[in-house]
Amino acid sequence: MTPLHHDKTKPTFTDLGVRPETVEALRAVNITHAFAIQEYAIPIALRGSDLIGQAPTGTGKTLGFGIPLLERVVGPDEGADGLPQALVVVPTRELGLQVAGDIATAGRTRGVRVLPIYGGVAYEPQIEALRDGVEIVVGTPGRLLDLATGGQLRLDRIRALVLDEADRMLDLGFLDDVEKILAMLPDERQTVLFSATMPEPIVALARRFMRQPVTVHAQHDAETGPSPQTLQVVYRTHPLNKNEVVARILQAEGRGLTMVFTRTKRAADRLAADLDFRGFAVAAVHGDLGQGARERALRAFRTGKIDILVATDVAARGLDVAGVTHVINYDCPEDEDTYVHRIGRTGRAGATGVAVTLVDWEDLPRWALIDKSLGLDLPEPPETYHTSEHLYTDLNIPRDATGTLPAERRSRAGLEAERLEDVEGKRRGRRRRRSGSRRGTATAPVSVSEAEPDEQRPARRRRRRRLVAPAGEATPDVAESPVDVSAEAEPPGAPRRRRRRRRGGTSVAES
Repeated sequence: MTPLHHDKTKPTFTDLGVRPETVEALRAVNITHAFAIQEYAIPIALRGSDLIGQAPTGTGKTLGFGIPLLERVVGPDEGADGLPQALVVVPTRELGLQVAGDIATAGRTRGVRVLPIYGGVAYEPQIEALRDGVEIVVGTPGRLLDLATGGQLRLDRIRALVLDEADRMLDLGFLDDVEKILAMLPDERQTVLFSATMPEPIVALARRFMRQPVTVHAQHDAETGPSPQTLQVVYRTHPLNKNEVVARILQAEGRGLTMVFTRTKRAADRLAADLDFRGFAVAAVHGDLGQGARERALRAFRTGKIDILVATDVAARGLDVAGVTHVINYDCPEDEDTYVHRIGRTGRAGATGVAVTLVDWEDLPRWALIDKSLGLDLPEPPETYHTSEHLYTDLNIPRDATGTLPAERRSRAGLEAERLEDVEGKRRGRRRRRSGSRRGTATAPVSVSEAEPDEQRPARRRRRRRLVAPAGEATPDVAESPVDVSAEAEPPGAPRRRRRRRRGGTSVAES
């Protein structure tokens, strides 16, 4: 699928009052005209008013709040002192990286420094970057709170705050941390809140921390339905035939980057392994993977080394990758919100896309509720197998497609071509050595909780055991010397010496 051009009837960023340096930076990446949320939000935010935006990802909201932030901050060449002037709070690491990248792109001509801060990686590089100086910080609540309470992140110079995907932060239990962060900020500031939905706790948060906010609504959400740019297709499939169906869909004409969503982590791993065996360039992303492995898979996906990402719903929100043409719901979503957020990975910001949902027999009642809530008019999906004619005609799949990708089409470098970075740094390595590992035995970051090989455990227990010597003799410490002291002290053939143990201060002979 080919992305649509910007709507020339929409205003340019110059028309909206954006400074020329920012307009030039956006033009360099072929962004010239505003989308709806940007058209409405930017002029309001440029006035300094507090703003509530109801908009899902994929509608251009990042620049809707990012451009006003850039207008408010002072750049490094304009007298900035290196302390953070603006703060964006996001629910997930992936969203934080995407938001930070978009804002940095728009502020490139002025050299505005944007720092993403999130957990799962070492503190030291983030602390060092704060010391070097930044203008805008984009971070997740937990790590932001850690650095702020520890004194490494100063929040007393913040002029503008953005809470992005506030409803998602509520779902993940971050609202208490967000309120603690808000309490650390200066009272005189601009506050912008974006949320796809407005549950009561988010409304209460806005009332407490915002001053007469202006509300802006933009395009599709869970109530208005998915993007009209996305073709939605639903099939009733048998679980044992799903992989064959997916293998055919992945050979559709014009398919670009593709995201496949599963309900469980185990299902994601199994499907990724099966597709890899069939010749596809694929990787899995879910909550059980370490941060380094997740970032490796996402980098490979963004750079095209792989073109299929199998993910659980941890990646359904906040992950914005250009060129995603197809989304496949391998498992039926739990509800209409999950459905909209999943298929929102395609059909973004004016592009077209295809969303395919596979529904098992037992999931038909759940799908009927989703269909009714969104008004899709697809209550009874057609029974579909990999041999069904309509599968090929609906999705433009070559009729000679099989369950494996032909060798001549296997042109992607694959996940192995993407280097796995040590995101934990030296900090984790030091921690592991303190826990008893020998120096130099681990060359890659290893979890502290990782079990030792079985053959090492008895030796470790022997080294730690303190042998008890007879009364009046010094007690050797085997932790300092792994040599069996009793074997050195007694020559071969000597009668066995009785050891004594003390009970309540009295020597007791050991039989």
